[in-house]
Amino acid sequence: MRPTGSLHLGHLVGALGNWVPLQEKYDCFYFVADLHALTSEYADTSRITSYTYENVADWIGAGLDPEKSTFFLQSLVPDHAELYLLLSMVVPVPWLERVPTYKEQQESLKDKDLSSIGFLGYPLLQTADVAMYDARFVPVGEDQVAHLELAREVVRRFNNYYGDVLIEPQPLLTTFGRLPGLDGGKKMSKSLGNTIQLSDSADDVKKKVMSMYTDPKRVRADVPGTVEGNPVFTYHDAFNPNTAEVDDLKARYRAGKVGDVEVKTKLANALNAHLDPIRARRAAILAQPDRLKDMLFDGSKRARTVAGETMQRVRNGMKISYR
Repeated sequence: MRPTGSLHLGHLVGALGNWVPLQEKYDCFYFVADLHALTSEYADTSRITSYTYENVADWIGAGLDPEKSTFFLQSLVPDHAELYLLLSMVVPVPWLERVPTYKEQQESLKDKDLSSIGFLGYPLLQTADVAMYDARFVPVGEDQVAHLELAREVVRRFNNYYGDVLIEPQPLLTTFGRLPGLDGGKKMSKSLGNTIQLSDSADDVKKKVMSMYTDPKRVRADVPGTVEGNPVFTYHDAFNPNTAEVDDLKARYRAGKVGDVEVKTKLANALNAHLDPIRARRAAILAQPDRLKDMLFDGSKRARTVAGETMQRVRNGMKISYR
């Protein structure tokens, strides 16, 4: 994850909630992509370090365990930058320009100058991140499959030149789609102010839920409402484990027999029940900053060992090894 802000429910649904069970089945590497953060935040780097520690605290809060997985900092493993550079020698520029999110990000972040080589090349850095650890599988949402497909093409091209040096990764699609913003927008975004942070207090969560966008055509509680596409019910489906309660609310909402206040109150209760243990674990690790720092540095040492083996294999394949 890029340390460019506080983590929110969108991150929990789109990534963290899927990462946690994977650590029981695979040897997982989870890292703070601070070099990636520079592709868009190079003009103001003042919060990258604090967001790094806060984000990792959120990982632990969500259930990731540094005893089961490797946590590390991208910038503490210089091999990422070297492999990115070597990949850039063989990849045509049009391959990068056709990545769907390249122009989308330029449109959505018009307040930032994204005309840099670093921003154009970030899919290559992503490829290096994955290939460095011989990743067989990468957990991604459907919106990220294009990035992974580019990574697969880059690996194939590199291997065509230098032999079977790198592993071609496969996607592991996440189980829940993108979570809409509180305003009904397609995506949660801190810049749009439509998020619930994992660090929000119970009162903050309730206030935000009570202000959520619902069915704009429903002007009174006795008017039948639409459940499909309604953000409040999307959140119920994602976070309320009481399916009987959710089914009842949907039926009464469609019939015009329940008000938004009851629907939202029950959502706020379900969200806070889900977030309470996350907040507690998050607070506990943030109260031990030295332990949090040691955890990242120890994980980065392990990552460097694996990365060093990969890079020696890469140099051997390219015939540029002098050892």
